[in-house]
Amino acid sequence: LEGVTTGSTFVLEQPRCVFNDYSDADIWLVVALEKAKATFNNSVAPGTAERAFQNFPESTSAYMTLNATLANYPCPKPDGDITVLRVGSETSCIQDEERPTCNGPLPGPGPYLVKFLALKGSEPVAETDWSQPIMLRAAKSPNSITTMDGGYSAGMIALTTILSILFTILLAGLVAMLVFWGSDACGGGSSTFSKPEAVTVRRYNTHHVYDQPAARL
Repeated sequence: LEGVTTGSTFVLEQPRCVFNDYSDADIWLVVALEKAKATFNNSVAPGTAERAFQNFPESTSAYMTLNATLANYPCPKPDGDITVLRVGSETSCIQDEERPTCNGPLPGPGPYLVKFLALKGSEPVAETDWSQPIMLRAAKSPNSITTMDGGYSAGMIALTTILSILFTILLAGLVAMLVFWGSDACGGGSSTFSKPEAVTVRRYNTHHVYDQPAARL
């Protein structure tokens, strides 16, 4: 299934209508490195050190997990049933050696191969072919991430442009406000009141009132 891999898990379709003749068998999932394809021994029992998840991939190239019976994979599929398995979804048993069949996270990007194996007791009675190689997603190395302009996405460039325009508008508005306030302060002399100087009015006597003799009746 495409688009269902992460850095440590992947999804498989359940083996529906594959082991119909083996109703009393246990069905196991085998997860292996690519190099194990030619040397895999299907008679090695699950839960042994050679098939333990905790020893993968250092001392074993394949482990067995997700055991089920045919009842878990009915054929045909009932409506509403989930028909996929997520490999690598358990985290609580990674270091638990008492859970050698742990469905733990995959230790690297792969490639990995998988197959389903039906065991009756410890005897293999049926199995599927190996899958195609499965690659998981790998994180980028920090050294491979460029910091040059060419590494920016179109969205980031557009966002930077918009922010630059908004900043320019804000700066222009601030300058205009400062100019307006400055011109208002300079033109304020017409409304500034100063103390008026004292005005002295000299008193004059009219000479003709006193120099001429009194009018006779």
